[in-house]
Amino acid sequence: MQKAELDMPLKKLDHVNLRTTRLDQMIDWYVSVLGLENGYRPEFPFAGAWLYAGGTAVVHLIEVDTEATGSEEELKLEHFAFSADDADGFEARLKEHGEEFRRSEMAAVRLAQYNVFDPDGNHIHVDFVLE
Repeated sequence: MQKAELDMPLKKLDHVNLRTTRLDQMIDWYVSVLGLENGYRPEFPFAGAWLYAGGTAVVHLIEVDTEATGSEEELKLEHFAFSADDADGFEARLKEHGEEFRRSEMAAVRLAQYNVFDPDGNHIHVDFVLE
């Protein structure tokens, strides 16, 4: 794998910004299902929310009037992912909320992935290290 030589190398993905016509439903889903925390957001001239994991605002939501169109095959962003602990607890939470999910294992990199979709259909997977 080739490493780019940059003056300021990237360190990590900071956040994902999602536009939605279902702001309240999306906030509720990310908080109740994924366990993120609805926290501080600077004042902007439009409605939205910042959802936090471990003290970092990782999902930014922006309320819009018109829903985006397209199908899964046409999306440019296929998914985004989180790393987490306690796969059994996460699976129990998904079942408690009646969420559909697909669990898969990637033995070569020792990961279990839970694939879920938010109320707007955005694909998210949550990764757990296999013991």
